[in-house]
Amino acid sequence: MHYTLPPLAELWPFGLVIFGAYFVRGITGFGSGLIIVPLLALALPLQFVVPLTLLLDFSASVALGRHAREHIAWQEIRPLIPFSLTGIVLGVLLLIKVPKEPLLLVLGVLIMLFGLRSLLNLHGDKPISRIWAAPAGILGGGIGALFGTGGPPYVIYMNHRIKDKAALRATFSGLFTLEGATRIVTFMLAGLLLHSTIWLAFLVCIPLMAGGLYLGNHVHVGITRERLTQLIGALLLSSGVSLIWKSGVLG
Repeated sequence: MHYTLPPLAELWPFGLVIFGAYFVRGITGFGSGLIIVPLLALALPLQFVVPLTLLLDFSASVALGRHAREHIAWQEIRPLIPFSLTGIVLGVLLLIKVPKEPLLLVLGVLIMLFGLRSLLNLHGDKPISRIWAAPAGILGGGIGALFGTGGPPYVIYMNHRIKDKAALRATFSGLFTLEGATRIVTFMLAGLLLHSTIWLAFLVCIPLMAGGLYLGNHVHVGITRERLTQLIGALLLSSGVSLIWKSGVLG
């Protein structure tokens, strides 16, 4: 698989994106891929951005989950696993075979919908049935394999199953660690992680990721969680519009 990247001097703004994304991840326990992929995909090929985000997110999940294993609700993760595996396989096949423009359009619409949901703070309080693990797992695995942003279906499902904040954040980390490991193996088999440029970029981005996570975990942010969610939603909406524009639909 061949792709062309911009000159190194033009890539420094993306370092700020990665740092900011993992600062948010350090606070909320999720959301880094939702920020990184839409913004980096504006100038870089998805076949580069998605594997890079996968490696960074897996490392972040391991780092965050290391200190919260006792809070992980494994009983909520287990029903998702078989459906996530199915979605991952389907997503990898589409990533290899489908042209870039339709993928950008679909990603833009999905990001806009999740951004609107976050901006309007549309969250229900009633626990949902475990039956919803099937669509959440397939969509989460498929979207994660395609775009590196499988979080929204999982987050929506878990938010309606787990009420304790510590358990919710820890369960996100446990789920994303398992799902990320599966995606890494699948990407390896599909040849999507065999490009040396991806691993070089991963090594360069590790300090940015670690710095963002550290500050997100230790700095007291002077806004409420609801306000932070709304700010993330506004960013996602603008990112979604940019991706739809890049797909050529609005051009």
